[in-house]
Amino acid sequence: MNILVTGAAGFIGSHVAEALLARGDDVVGLDNFNDYYDPARKRANVALLTPNPRFTLHEADVRDAEAMERICTAGRFDVVIHLAAMAGVRYSIERAPLYTDVNVRGTVNLLEAARKTGIPHFVFASTSSVYGRTEQLPFREDDLLGRPLAPYPATKIAGEVMGHAYHNLFGLSFTGLRFFSVYGPRGRPDMMPYIITDCIVHGREFVLYEAGEMYRDWTYIADIVSGIVAAVDRPLGYEVINLGRGEPVRMADFVELVEELVGEKARMTTPPAPPSEPPITYADVTKARDLLDYNPTISVADGMHRFWEWYQAVILKAQ
Repeated sequence: MNILVTGAAGFIGSHVAEALLARGDDVVGLDNFNDYYDPARKRANVALLTPNPRFTLHEADVRDAEAMERICTAGRFDVVIHLAAMAGVRYSIERAPLYTDVNVRGTVNLLEAARKTGIPHFVFASTSSVYGRTEQLPFREDDLLGRPLAPYPATKIAGEVMGHAYHNLFGLSFTGLRFFSVYGPRGRPDMMPYIITDCIVHGREFVLYEAGEMYRDWTYIADIVSGIVAAVDRPLGYEVINLGRGEPVRMADFVELVEELVGEKARMTTPPAPPSEPPITYADVTKARDLLDYNPTISVADGMHRFWEWYQAVILKAQ
């Protein structure tokens, strides 16, 4: 297949592009290399892809509608995997205009480009944060939305809803994948697995809300990639699907796991959680199993061991 991957230089995007290339697809990557975190990390991710002759990179911004249409016209893609976004719940709190511009307008630009150029299938990266403080446990895709806790999940709900409009009006197949706490090698430095590990290694203090009495459904990157690739191969009309592990982990236990890996004790403050943070994330992956044959296999202990090996080999080696 011929596939466009937006956000291809990022954590998830680079792993997805790598997996698609490994199975023989042609991949066009798109990224704007913004400075939300160090662009050098994104350049390093792309450097793993560029030796492959079936990979092409466009440095462009999803907010540029003309560029999106031009790239889609030239590419004649079978599917768009739209991973590019302003990410992060906490960073979004005082930046609603920016998140709306990138995550809503940018998504509509790509949907329009797909419509105009006849791309039949669109896979969209959504988030477990769309559920907010739902009382439904585990989180099910048929839970009512509409009460997001921050701008980031609000924009992702908007992307899912706009995808339905394009499916309804133009027949575009649209699969929204709600990712649950993705972690692993190349993980972003603003994400908790990286923050906790880095702070313990360097003896710095970090914030752990509610003394660690919160739960997150950590999902290893390889399991997420398997779900994305399955969604690429199976146009479903219109669906939203959870991709998680389905085993929430108490954050205090997660910190203890990292302490054991690093061999040092954590230094932390434990304030109350802000209103942007739900007490738990917990994926019901029944629908993913049924529709995508999704089967997460990497435990948190195994996944964090792999993350720690990457951190030592890449991050510590560079310091």
